[in-house]
Amino acid sequence: MYHNKVEICGVNTSKLKTLSNEEKKELLIKAKNGDVDARQQLIDGNLRLVLSIIQRFTNRRENMDDLFQVGCIGLIKAVDNFNTDLDVKFSTYAVPMICGELRRYLRDNNSIRVSRSIRDLAYRALAMRENLAKTMSAEPSIEDIAKNLGEKKEDVVSAMEAIIEPVSLYEPVFGDGDDSIFVMDQVSDSNCSDEIWLEDIALNEAMKKLNERERSIINMRFYKGKTQMEIADEIGISQAQVSRLEKGALERIKKQMS
Repeated sequence: MYHNKVEICGVNTSKLKTLSNEEKKELLIKAKNGDVDARQQLIDGNLRLVLSIIQRFTNRRENMDDLFQVGCIGLIKAVDNFNTDLDVKFSTYAVPMICGELRRYLRDNNSIRVSRSIRDLAYRALAMRENLAKTMSAEPSIEDIAKNLGEKKEDVVSAMEAIIEPVSLYEPVFGDGDDSIFVMDQVSDSNCSDEIWLEDIALNEAMKKLNERERSIINMRFYKGKTQMEIADEIGISQAQVSRLEKGALERIKKQMS
């Protein structure tokens, strides 16, 4: 229900500014040298990126204002810690920083909790099951696992049942100081990697910089699968004009994403 919300934390999201890659590079260098105004311009110019990222977390029914504020904290950290000496786009560095901040917030505010001792026993049991499976000819039983762990069978069963219950994707499965590995980090989807998702954000941002007719042609051509002739008939121009506008729009998108 929050997807179309215009004002978040007093910010009118329909009027958020965007920065070109060249502007970002220039402002990042100035900010690194202590220019406070450049730092603020960088933050303001990347709020749209934060807005795009928090859409990924709205299925948890969290307050959109809260998510936006937390995402902004991640953005500020990205601005302050970005290494301008590396040949890396700012968004490539900022997206994981913003996501990490959101994950920590959701983890710390998660209402579904399994005690650390039970969770640790469950993960030790899973690890032991894998180790035993490598040396045994059959699937190891609960008794085998419990015996090798030196734990009671009943405790092992309870622990393993506990993690079968709904567990937040933001539950830590390993922690070393401030660096934690979450359940989400162990789940992969070749159709929805961070790289693909980042490219989708870049494509959406590039599309916004096209004029209305160009966006309409690209949408009909590549999202609705229409031919250039069908598009020409629909919007009332020649097929040659459609082809020319399409080519120009694609060139601008490629340049913006490079």
